[in-house]
Amino acid sequence: MLYTLQIIVVAPIVFVLLYLLLNYHVKGKKSVCIVVLGDIGRSPRMQYHAVSFAEEGYNVDIVGYGGSKPIEQIEGNDKISLSHLTEPPHFIKKLPKLIGYVVKVLWQSVNLGWILLLLPKSGCLLLQNPPSIPTIAISWIVCLLRSSKLLIDWHNYGFTILSLALGPAHLLVRFLKWYDSFFGRLSSINLCVTNAMKGDLKKSWGIEAVTLYDRPPPRFQKASLAARHDLFVKLSKEYTSFKPSKSKTSGREETVFTIKNSFGELSYQDNRPALIISSTSWTEDEDFGLLLSALQEYEKFVEANDCSLPNVLCVITGKGPLKEHYRQKIDDIEWKHVSFCLPWLEPEDYPVLLGSSDLGVCLHKSSSGLDLPMKVVDMFGCGLPVCAVNFDCLTELVQHNKNGMIFSDSDVLSSQLKELLNGFPADQSKLTAMRRNIKTFQAVRWHDQWKKVVLPLLQVAEDKQKID
Repeated sequence: MLYTLQIIVVAPIVFVLLYLLLNYHVKGKKSVCIVVLGDIGRSPRMQYHAVSFAEEGYNVDIVGYGGSKPIEQIEGNDKISLSHLTEPPHFIKKLPKLIGYVVKVLWQSVNLGWILLLLPKSGCLLLQNPPSIPTIAISWIVCLLRSSKLLIDWHNYGFTILSLALGPAHLLVRFLKWYDSFFGRLSSINLCVTNAMKGDLKKSWGIEAVTLYDRPPPRFQKASLAARHDLFVKLSKEYTSFKPSKSKTSGREETVFTIKNSFGELSYQDNRPALIISSTSWTEDEDFGLLLSALQEYEKFVEANDCSLPNVLCVITGKGPLKEHYRQKIDDIEWKHVSFCLPWLEPEDYPVLLGSSDLGVCLHKSSSGLDLPMKVVDMFGCGLPVCAVNFDCLTELVQHNKNGMIFSDSDVLSSQLKELLNGFPADQSKLTAMRRNIKTFQAVRWHDQWKKVVLPLLQVAEDKQKID
């Protein structure tokens, strides 16, 4: 009996010591672990990181939640493995808010820590921030136990996002700000999305970061007429706004935008509407009331004037908590010259739709004023001009009257829509000039910039680790 108790007590200690010894003295393969405390398929930047690592010969483990389908380069890549976190149990939602939050964090901490410790050893661990609780603390502890380098990719600040709902003075917001600053300083390498954020990290917390601007991968391109027609036909089977107003002529395949005749020849409809697209996660930091008000004003102007403005089909993609709220607001308005479609697109269809559109609209208001909307990056990748709502560092991406327009309220946005779409589709001179200016941006793709910025940082860290 005594012997059995000794084994029970000693065995875990021996296991931990052997585990630590193995991780410190046995070198792992050239590998990286990427942590996303969210839906992997809805975290494009982290997916692009994974593909770039794999292209440079790294073995990649991605840890995050399932749900949406990842991009093709991940699904079919034998160098990339996915490990899914388990969703917190439903009973947590029934608990009082504060208690539920604590229980959820404990659940995520154990779940994330357990998966990370059981994965093969990686030389570095790259995490997406926000969310930072419990991701940074757990990742730092795992890196400490496994002698790995911790890399943080700062997309925004979690405490500024939380302050939208709770206010900046709330105790939880202030705690999260301290937490980010404390654990953020423990990382080996820091990346961020803008020069403005780089400066703020240095000024506020003494964190040295390197700016890695978002850039689109090659699949974001202007779509051919054939690709546009095929997508419009596919969408018309599910969404009536893509169907032509009149019934099909015999032998022709038509959408509201395109025609394919009996000989297979493609052309545009003569009086097609302008296709405006906006992508969103339907959260508080995007005020779609601005877009609705601007389109209402546009509608009134078209109705009251004999003008050369086209009808508009506004497509708003994405999922999120406020989607049904805005769908109801749209349905409550009687539209004559504007129609809407709120689809959820397959990953392979989204770039084609962007590349088929005439104008993009971005309503992302940065909670920190320090991040840039990736949706605009995707739109520029497809050569699509953008109207974007203004905030502090937006000019790092959108240059007014060059590759897009910047607005501050619905009246300005409405005026910009009228200016850009006047004479459409015959006259697209303003849109064409902006498309030409976007070509410089299109020339630099994600992996080109990643190799230039991230790869040297990793090589320095690896060389230092060898010396140590």
